[in-house]
Amino acid sequence: MENKTGVLLINLGTPQAPTPRAVGEYLKEFLMDPYVIDIPFIFRWILVHFLIVPRRSRASALLYEKIWTSRGSPLLFHTEDLTAKLQKKLGPSFHIEFGMRYGSHFIASALREFKKRGIKQVNVVPLYPQYSLAATESISKKLEDLSKNEFKEMKFKILRPFYNDSKFIDSFVSVIQPEIENHRPEKVLFSFHGIPERHIRKVVRSKICLTSPDCCDSIRDDNRDCYRAQCFETAKLLASRLSLQRDKYEVSFQSRLGRTPWIKPYTDLLYQDLVKRGVKKLLVVCPAFVADCLETLEEIAIRGKKAYLDAGGEALHLAPSLNAEDIWVEKLAKMIKSQGS
Repeated sequence: MENKTGVLLINLGTPQAPTPRAVGEYLKEFLMDPYVIDIPFIFRWILVHFLIVPRRSRASALLYEKIWTSRGSPLLFHTEDLTAKLQKKLGPSFHIEFGMRYGSHFIASALREFKKRGIKQVNVVPLYPQYSLAATESISKKLEDLSKNEFKEMKFKILRPFYNDSKFIDSFVSVIQPEIENHRPEKVLFSFHGIPERHIRKVVRSKICLTSPDCCDSIRDDNRDCYRAQCFETAKLLASRLSLQRDKYEVSFQSRLGRTPWIKPYTDLLYQDLVKRGVKKLLVVCPAFVADCLETLEEIAIRGKKAYLDAGGEALHLAPSLNAEDIWVEKLAKMIKSQGS
């Protein structure tokens, strides 16, 4: 038995290939998660299998094709690189594995590797800075289910959301600052992944939730698990470290799906509004993603850029995510060590 602490990095996931079939299988697994589409099973099954996947698999495959590389999915190889660098940084007293919540590289496969090595204590690091039902809570439920069967002897310690951790903020500042110096944007747009409004209301106890323009301006006891409030806090901390005045940055939310209300403001609509306000040069930062993926490389850097230029903007640049940057490896290693065993 190895006297090591196991560390399991978990990210969302990716299709195995940029093909309609592979993307369709990935979408089915992802969208059938009751934490993602939170409606009764039979309605969710019909919606996913008969409406969403048949309509979206081919179109989504074309989008994945645009960002696919010789190493495959960017999200996958950035996570692989981060895992390798973390292992080197943390040394022999830790054993690092990664798993994806959906698609290939299953969480169970990583846990089997720990089990083979006799590692029973696993520190779990969800690579999501902000808390949400669809991401953070889904991982907790998955681990709970796995621990009831094949991995009963394992103990999991899950890292809390690190949206306001100075080590996370420091890491993102280090990749944003050079982009500001190189491109001299008139505004910085912090674009976070969106979620349905009902997901917020399920976890927030505030009576003013989503009813007031300033309801997410600060973190309080009644909204401490509010994804939107945590996103605004991340943006505020980044802006402070970057010496950005409030009129020099915006916060928005992307990737909405379906007809139900999602948290606002919407990134794609904000492009047009910014141009109307005279903003011609825009830098977009995506602090909900610690690795570049479809939502950053295609949705922002390709599709978003075109939308912004078509609206009359002159330049849109995407700041890279943390990926496997050395400073992120260093800071994340410290976060893991402070997690204990």
